[in-house]
Amino acid sequence: MMPHKLCVAPMMERTDRHCRYLLRLISPNAWVYTEMITATALVHGDAERFLRFDSREHPVALQLGGSDPELLAVAARLGDAAGYDEINLNVGCPSPRVKAGRFGVALMLEPALVAACVDAMQSAVGVPVTVKCRIGVDDRDDYGFLREFVRHVVDAGCRSLFVHARKAWLSGLSPKENRTIPPLDYARVHRLKSDFPELEVVLNGGLDTVRDAVSELAHVDGIMLGRTAYAEPMLMGELEAEIFADGVSGSRADVAEAYLDYVESELAAGTPLRVMTRHLMGLFAHQPGARRWRRGLGELIEGKAGFKACKRLLAAQRAAGPAAGLRDSGSSAEVPERTTAAH
Repeated sequence: MMPHKLCVAPMMERTDRHCRYLLRLISPNAWVYTEMITATALVHGDAERFLRFDSREHPVALQLGGSDPELLAVAARLGDAAGYDEINLNVGCPSPRVKAGRFGVALMLEPALVAACVDAMQSAVGVPVTVKCRIGVDDRDDYGFLREFVRHVVDAGCRSLFVHARKAWLSGLSPKENRTIPPLDYARVHRLKSDFPELEVVLNGGLDTVRDAVSELAHVDGIMLGRTAYAEPMLMGELEAEIFADGVSGSRADVAEAYLDYVESELAAGTPLRVMTRHLMGLFAHQPGARRWRRGLGELIEGKAGFKACKRLLAAQRAAGPAAGLRDSGSSAEVPERTTAAH
């Protein structure tokens, strides 16, 4: 299995196949993850629609939600057959919906059940099964609780763990608040890596700058960015350059041009324009003309006319800013509010 040195977190209503295609244009080596798909929806719904992805997205992982080992095994098998490189089990999402459905971070309170799910999924597929979790839940937030949970999943055969370095509150905080209010505790994740040296540990949460993210690689095996990578996708290119001496070599406008080639082909297949162009909002973050770019994207109409307007918008953006790539500077007045990492 490829190491998970750099990853983009699964994010609901964000990391669809179009978003992942854009991120792959910027970051050749990062792992990208689907939005969480419940095992029930996948097994009993339109699996082809849920699982569709472009071959250029590899390495790409399917994230599943659920707590029924048999149903998760069936869903994992569908993901494996569709060509995903990894199946990830969500044990970190704190929304009320997942609490009611007995999955997400609530499962941290049932480590034996999580282990049974991992075992069933691994028995059903030929690709790795991984787990994404938090460091604690509600008042169960001591290191001993986390270590015992991890011991269960490791004993079940899990070899890669993604840890959002915040606890979650199942009651009293919204999903958005759970991404920001519980304090980060990177030291606890570092200790976890020390106690489980054979386990690949990937740190998620609060990694908003290249320096902060790369510095964590001295303590863990990999880093995972969430909403910052979505709000400022070119940050992934900077991380590629730091970690792999790779990444996008052209300008932001070149990335947009390549993405619009993809958009044009998808339009011909019937995909709505704004489903795809919404992911471009942050591409020119911190650059001259960024506000006009976001406003123009928000005003696009559907169809060929909208696509032509988008091409004109890009031409105006090329004229507005420098031709440089990752580190071109811009007006701080147009910097959008920075968001935080995903659950």
